[in-house]
Parts: sequence; structure tokens; C-alpha cells
Amino acid sequence: MGTLPSAVCFDGSSIWVANFGSGNVKQLNPTNGVVLGTYNAGTGPYGICFDGASIWVANYVSSNVMKLNASTGAVLGTYSVGTSPFGICFDGASIWVANLGSANVTKLNASTGVVLGTYNVGPSPSGICFDAPASGCRTLAAPT
Repeated sequence: MGTLPSAVCFDGSSIWVANFGSGNVKQLNPTNGVVLGTYNAGTGPYGICFDGASIWVANYVSSNVMKLNASTGAVLGTYSVGTSPFGICFDGASIWVANLGSANVTKLNASTGVVLGTYNVGPSPSGICFDAPASGCRTLAAPT
């Protein structure tokens, strides 16, 4: 699978797993678990979500997020956010990132990756979710 799997999301046809220790994401067939692809995801991928077209990965160690093409796994962009991004979700228009190390959340335009805002939320935000079926966000245990 990969080392230290940290988060999982579903894109409607595949399961995606962020592997913190391996620096990659794996795309799996949800019926039989067969690996469909392994893609570079940056340094310390921790959170993962699907925006309807792309896979977004929060990279805890490098303090950025990567946008991957859900069909090919190709990197579409890398965007700076706060320190130690942990949780990530999609609200239908924007990507929201919980930055554990900087006590804030970052809002990104899902089309361009441009930062739309940074909001202080208190110490150590780790999870974030949007109340809609399309959000597809799930965070597992913290890294050690």
C-alpha cells in the first residue's frame, strides 16, 4: 500500500489514499483493492480530498497542497498554505485547509489555487469538513 497511510477519499470511481511516510498517493479500485496508480504527492502527504475533477493533497512537512489530475495523477499545481497542513476539504467552489502548525485555515480557489483568505481558528486545527455529500473528506490519526 504505502507507509503511514493517513487519509482516504473517494472520487466516484476510485479510492485515493495519502501515504504520509511514502510521499505518495495510491489510487485503488474500490471493488477489489487493486492499485490503479501510485503518484508523487509531495513531502508528508496527510490530508486528501476530491473537488469533482481533481485530487487535492495537504503536505504536512512541506506546508503546501498539491492538485493532481484525477484521471492521470499528473501534478496540476502546488500551492503554499499555512504551516503543517493537516485536513483538507472541498465546499463546492473552494478548497479549505486546516493548518495545524499555524492555528489557521486557508481558503483556496479550486480552479486556480489562489489563496482567497486565511482565517485564525485557534491552536492546532487538524480536521475540516464541509456539510455536503460531495465534500469527500476524512482524516485519520495524527502523525507521530
